[in-house]
Amino acid sequence: MSDAPIRVLIADDHAVVRRGLRTFLELQDDIDVVGEASDGETCVAAAVELSPDVILLDLLMPGVGGVEALGRLRDAGSTARVLVITSVTDPAVSVPAVRAGAAGVIFKDVEPRDLASAIRSVHAGHTLLQPDVAAALMAPDPAAASPLTARERDVLAEITQGRSNREIARALSLSEKTVKTHVSNVLMKLGVADRTQAALLAVRRGLVDRES
Repeated sequence: MSDAPIRVLIADDHAVVRRGLRTFLELQDDIDVVGEASDGETCVAAAVELSPDVILLDLLMPGVGGVEALGRLRDAGSTARVLVITSVTDPAVSVPAVRAGAAGVIFKDVEPRDLASAIRSVHAGHTLLQPDVAAALMAPDPAAASPLTARERDVLAEITQGRSNREIARALSLSEKTVKTHVSNVLMKLGVADRTQAALLAVRRGLVDRES
């Protein structure tokens, strides 16, 4: 392996967290913190500019969140290995990130020494998952277990176009209340937390027509 240090980009919306991570990681001889980002959009831009080896990525950030950032990183051609570092222990939050391409998930209460080891591990090509996240990934796919109805697919197609409930209601000649119900059912069946995750999943799995 190369003796060059592992180039790390830290993406977290809390300055104190970024500073703490940087302070510790800069004590490691084989790790070089090359940049910081406070949201997903800035993270993608920094990844393109700096070409890090590993990105430490928070999931819950304003604007472009972690899961959406993963999709944008892939679209931008980034080859960085992404290690999600989150304070949320619910696997439902982490699983979409792994499905979107994250190489690992650790929690923010991780011991500093274990954090450095995790960075080295994902950089070496390994996958690093918490046991409950791994178990959730092996569970039956909610989308397969609960297929979308034709109308739910129509609504999902509109979601991928970035349309609001009011716009979807107008396009499909439905009431906003009915649209809201369909959106909730779509999120539940796909096992995702929000509309952005639903849109990303729909595109990746070809769940909707992308003619428009």
